[in-house]
Amino acid sequence: MPRGKKTTGRKGASTSRVVADRARAETYRHPTAQNLLRPEVGVQAQFRKKKPPVTYRYDSSLSPALDWDGQNGARELAEWLLAMVEKTAALPAPHDFDKPQEFKGNDGKVLASVGGMHDAIEQLKCLGKPFLNWAGKAERLSFDVPTLPLFVHERLSTKAIIETLTGHKKDKQLALNLDLFGDPQHSITDQVLKAYEHKDPWVNRLILGDSLVVMSSLLHYEGLGGQVQMIYMDPPYGVEFGSNFQPFVRKRDVSHNDDEDMTREPEMVKAYRDTWELGLHSYLAYLRDRLLLARELLTPNGSVFLQISDDNLHHVREVMDEVFGSENFVVTIFVRKKGSQRGNDIRPINDYLLWYCKDKARAKTRFLYDSKLDATDLADEFEYVEMSDGANRRTSTFTAEELDEILKQGARLYVAEPLTSGGEFRTQLYSVEHEGRTFRPPPNNSWKFNKDGMNRIVTTGRIHIGKNQIRFKKYHTDFPFRALTNLWSDLAGATDKIYVVQTTMKVIQRCILMTTDPGDLVLDPTCGGGTTGYVAERWGRRWINIDVSRVPLALARQRLLTATFPYFELCDSQLGPVGGFVYRSKQSKKGEQVGGIVPHVTSTTIANDERPVEEVLVDRPEVISNVIRVSGPFCVEATIPTPVDWESDGAPDTSTADAMDYSSFLDRMLEVLRRSPVLHVGGGKKVEFKNIRRPAKTLSLSAEAIVANGADKAIAIIFGPENGAISEKLVYEAAREAHAKNYTHLYVIGFAIQPGARTFIEHAEAVAGIAGTYVQATPDILMGDLLKNMRSSQIFSVCGLPEVKLHKVKGKSSDPDKYTVELVGLDVFDPATMETEHRSGDDVPAWLLDGDYNGLCFKVTQAFFPRTSAWESLKRALKATHEESVWDHLAGTVSAPFEAGDHGQIAVKVIDDRGNELLVIKNLKEAR
Repeated sequence: MPRGKKTTGRKGASTSRVVADRARAETYRHPTAQNLLRPEVGVQAQFRKKKPPVTYRYDSSLSPALDWDGQNGARELAEWLLAMVEKTAALPAPHDFDKPQEFKGNDGKVLASVGGMHDAIEQLKCLGKPFLNWAGKAERLSFDVPTLPLFVHERLSTKAIIETLTGHKKDKQLALNLDLFGDPQHSITDQVLKAYEHKDPWVNRLILGDSLVVMSSLLHYEGLGGQVQMIYMDPPYGVEFGSNFQPFVRKRDVSHNDDEDMTREPEMVKAYRDTWELGLHSYLAYLRDRLLLARELLTPNGSVFLQISDDNLHHVREVMDEVFGSENFVVTIFVRKKGSQRGNDIRPINDYLLWYCKDKARAKTRFLYDSKLDATDLADEFEYVEMSDGANRRTSTFTAEELDEILKQGARLYVAEPLTSGGEFRTQLYSVEHEGRTFRPPPNNSWKFNKDGMNRIVTTGRIHIGKNQIRFKKYHTDFPFRALTNLWSDLAGATDKIYVVQTTMKVIQRCILMTTDPGDLVLDPTCGGGTTGYVAERWGRRWINIDVSRVPLALARQRLLTATFPYFELCDSQLGPVGGFVYRSKQSKKGEQVGGIVPHVTSTTIANDERPVEEVLVDRPEVISNVIRVSGPFCVEATIPTPVDWESDGAPDTSTADAMDYSSFLDRMLEVLRRSPVLHVGGGKKVEFKNIRRPAKTLSLSAEAIVANGADKAIAIIFGPENGAISEKLVYEAAREAHAKNYTHLYVIGFAIQPGARTFIEHAEAVAGIAGTYVQATPDILMGDLLKNMRSSQIFSVCGLPEVKLHKVKGKSSDPDKYTVELVGLDVFDPATMETEHRSGDDVPAWLLDGDYNGLCFKVTQAFFPRTSAWESLKRALKATHEESVWDHLAGTVSAPFEAGDHGQIAVKVIDDRGNELLVIKNLKEAR
């Protein structure tokens, strides 16, 4: 927290206000929150704390039809439950068994369990409820999810980057940056032996992986069940092939082209897909599985919001009723996203937000208020106008323009509220004299207030005379705000949307403010452009963002790293955001309420001569104007476990369970490759495979094929592990065998790869006598029966390693050596022509530098965005604090000078257009 003059916030909390002449960057930290230690990616090979897959059972997956069709056991279950009711009826209250009774299916699996009469009756009721069925649902009473650990791949901190560029000395800078990165600096031994046991300070998280697998890991490795306050889900809408589509990091939109047209840019990655193998049936199964795990993560008073279009709104609502219970449904929110539509039929202009709670009776909710009310809005609620001369007229007699004009001239709108109430006890039956008339309560009613209170209301001029009765004048100025309803029509055409499928920021902001407090944890299983993490960071909430694709993760990383936020004043700087924000009551020169605490005048406060009730507008905390807040430290993680090195010269032992699993995985990968035999390598060029099959005899190769371009050439293929990174040993063994068998080329296909293995492939021809190409496979392939209909261009992508030059900077002889790194470009190998194409360094979306790479985790000490002005906002905010040259480096291809670190090596990571991460490591001794 910045130092300065002490002030007092709401509830007398002590805080501090900055008194400074220059803006500077600060962050929020969460000192009271913790998370379990996750190992860094560099210790994958040593990690041994593996866990078996977890089986999740559905709460109600049997059809309610009580028949003997042999397809389900609903009737048998119903009869068993009735028998349990009879048994418990003979037991003393509360009619519970000594131990739970179980109902098992023919395969011995437990289908139901009851502890007593109440359980049995509730399950009988469930059997009679309406039931949404789809293909495959009746056959799946449970589902298995692999339990994979999460490894930290990157640590990022905007403030660490800024401090690095301002030229601190190495010793001071190292200690400073480790803290700014939120790096606990655990030894390799601790990371291996104490992983998921030791507690570390909280750091926000971007996670690459299937949301189902990641949420299961959060539950069973980290024990985060019951700790997430709010979940925001914006899943694919399950509508059509190209409805949600972000093909490139740099490309923000795409038309709904057909399959052939899309091959004009064949290397694109479709980061947001909506088409499923079984259509809507697969989509509903996908959604239900993830909602089940989301429910387990929520706190008892937590909420989940799911954004959907009207195409499948009714189906999704039924699925959420099944998972969360219809009794925990809160409301459907209508979000207007477009203006007027043209066409021959009525077209939708809105999306829907389905709001459910874990337990509605305990839900945490906060009111939000709308202050931008025009005359039309006011006329809907306030029936009368009190003119400046005291006369009263109905608002319906004025147009909207006339209302605006008379309000400027001093008129006030009001609604006439009752001053009487009914009830069994009616004691306040006195008469009230006003303007020469006597008024008494209607039959079976009494006055709400005592005689003194009524006199106060009369003397303040708050009486409206109706037909034979008096009412209270509630002016629109008594509380010039309206509680937000479920119709959000004011967000159409919002300009904060910068990605094609990005949710408008204000939508998520409202959801967060309505259901969370500062310091609470927010989860987004479908990260997209990172809006949830961005908004959560803005409002001092902790966050976890998940996505299965690298493209949205790259977008979110850049967005968070370069963002600026207002610095909301904290009630207690030692506690951080969890201690709350400061709110004050303030008025503008026009007399408008502009602070976060607003007085609310009511008939009760006037009658009882009390101060107006103070309403807190949670979206109006106090802002310290000369402090620029940037994102706190966050890390990038992934569900990529240990790299695989098959024993026995590379061949797995066929008698082991792991080998059987690998064989099944190998069959699936071969089938995918046969269905998508065209490999696009950029520039409109492609390689087409045919005769894809397993080799007759092999020690380490996965497949062989013929390249059909021109003269037929036999090539070898090695698939990396399903749940692991490709190791250097695996590639070496495959290359040695492929060369010995006279294959012309080796293709290495995998989901992740170690830096050493990547480097070996680039030099395979010189080292092993055969050229090699690394092919990045999309993680979507691992979705099994939910495999989406994808083009080959979306499944496999190819790119070479970055070309990097390391320079030593000349300086005074007494100064320590400094270095710069230059990104020359990318060498993209073209297997079709056996030639290398070059792309310049300023033609990449982003590249990152770790100036002291330790081989365990990539710490971003400098981040460069050559194509965009991503740092522009922060540059303007800190212009008086940092020199122009600082920002010039971050928009180019040459790093700012830096001193050598303890490890004597650097690492450069390039993010290509498909979101792939290309890593190269250099020893500082190589500097020119």
